[in-house]
Amino acid sequence: MPRIPIDPFLIKLLLVVAAGSLFPAHGMGAGIFAAVTNAAIALLFFMHGARLSREAIVAGIGHWRLHLTILSMTFAAFPVVGLLIGPVIKPFITPTLYSGLLFLCCLPSTVQASIAFTSTARGNVPAAVCSASASSLLGVFLTPLLIGLVMLGEGSGGVPISFDIIGKIVLQLLLPFIAGHAMRPWIGAWAMRNKSLLKVVDQGSILLVVYTAFSAAVVGGLWSRTSAQDLVILAVICFGLLALLLAFALGVGRAIGFPVEDRITLLFCGANKSLATGIPMANIIFAGQAVGAIVLPLMIYHQIQLLTGAFIAGRYARRPDGSLKPASPR
Repeated sequence: MPRIPIDPFLIKLLLVVAAGSLFPAHGMGAGIFAAVTNAAIALLFFMHGARLSREAIVAGIGHWRLHLTILSMTFAAFPVVGLLIGPVIKPFITPTLYSGLLFLCCLPSTVQASIAFTSTARGNVPAAVCSASASSLLGVFLTPLLIGLVMLGEGSGGVPISFDIIGKIVLQLLLPFIAGHAMRPWIGAWAMRNKSLLKVVDQGSILLVVYTAFSAAVVGGLWSRTSAQDLVILAVICFGLLALLLAFALGVGRAIGFPVEDRITLLFCGANKSLATGIPMANIIFAGQAVGAIVLPLMIYHQIQLLTGAFIAGRYARRPDGSLKPASPR
């Protein structure tokens, strides 16, 4: 029986949530944390741009059918499923948490986890690099537009997506990424040698955003409106959503006739969602609203996808050939 590790980052997230709940930043402190957080997020995407190899992009671009299938799952299947399950789950969670679930469904795929799991499972890594990176970049434009569409009339009051919001996302996420990639000839080798530094920047920026978001939410009364029962129900919903999309990815991959390596890439790139991109976007798109509650579904889904992904990748990695089917999450 494969061992499912406990992600140390989950413990850090829980500690930061506790810190934001017990010692929330407010007043001038909240402003300082917000400025530091924005700088950390810009640095994170700058480093990602510096690490992205153009050779990997060229190697993966030829698999257009695979990329189109992954992007369709990420930006079409997920939002549709989020809307379809609405009538079933709305009676059990608050409108704000359901808005957070719809926000989760509109996000791009995660980059590091998708590539890491694809590599562990012996899938098509160049295609995973290309698809995950393309998903992250397209998400800058598609995610705000999708959120404006799916939340319209869903009891959340709608989200007025404007060019100003998209401009802020481009400024904070896309431009640092482009700048980092432009600097790759000079700093790319250094960035590849210092992968541990990127991990520190990655996790540190997310923890900063989570603390800032939860501080604001706690000051606004988050925990007085969210019970332990709400959290348990939300975790069950997130697990069910992930299981449904994983099964869908496996079925589509087989129906199209992808080889097992491409099916692995579709599985991990298509069903994963990005915490690193999602939380900064939530801060911009839902500015002035209960961001802490909005990102709760994403935080829970992120941990479930890591645990489930580690289990499935381990099963694929031990296959003697391309014929072994992974165990369904349960």
